[in-house]
Amino acid sequence: MKVLIACEFSGIVREAFKALGHDAWSCDILPTEIPGNHIQDDILNHLNDGWDLMIAHPPCTYLSNAGIRWFNEEKYGEKAIERKKLRLEAFDFVMKLYNTPIEKIAIENPTGWLNSHFRKPDQTIQPWQFGDEESKRTCLWLKNLPKLESTKIVSPKIYGYYKTGKNIGKPIYGNNYLKFSEDRWKERSRTFQGIANAMADQWG
Repeated sequence: MKVLIACEFSGIVREAFKALGHDAWSCDILPTEIPGNHIQDDILNHLNDGWDLMIAHPPCTYLSNAGIRWFNEEKYGEKAIERKKLRLEAFDFVMKLYNTPIEKIAIENPTGWLNSHFRKPDQTIQPWQFGDEESKRTCLWLKNLPKLESTKIVSPKIYGYYKTGKNIGKPIYGNNYLKFSEDRWKERSRTFQGIANAMADQWG
């Protein structure tokens, strides 16, 4: 099967499909972290190249609920207005991916704008349902694909507990424990190996 992993620089999902004998390619404007079949370019230039399956990980910077406070125009003025413009552009990008003429499609993103302005996700998954001891709520919008079945349920690792704020006393998981840095978005965007393996096993 000819598989396209859109907006992936890590190569994790691509390599999971490749290991099962598929002709798998990743595509991103960034170079791949794992040497292999990678197209470094705008994904929109390669949607009509005869793919059987596309798994897309569109950027969630302007779509996730995690940064929703920055859209407050009364507080942030022109910056909020610009951010709303970028959110609409990000949404349009996702719609172009979803509506492309590829038979089987999966769109991955956290809870956010897509849930309320596209449609509810077909499925919500966690890494700890697939053998990785981490918590990262991920939504999947599926076209002609079955829901992923859990492969191995484990307990998510707790890195600490909130000491202040509205979440005081609640556990802190790895995805929220990462310190702020220039590469923090990269660390948060990588697909966990257990989920990648499940995608290849069940969708391949």
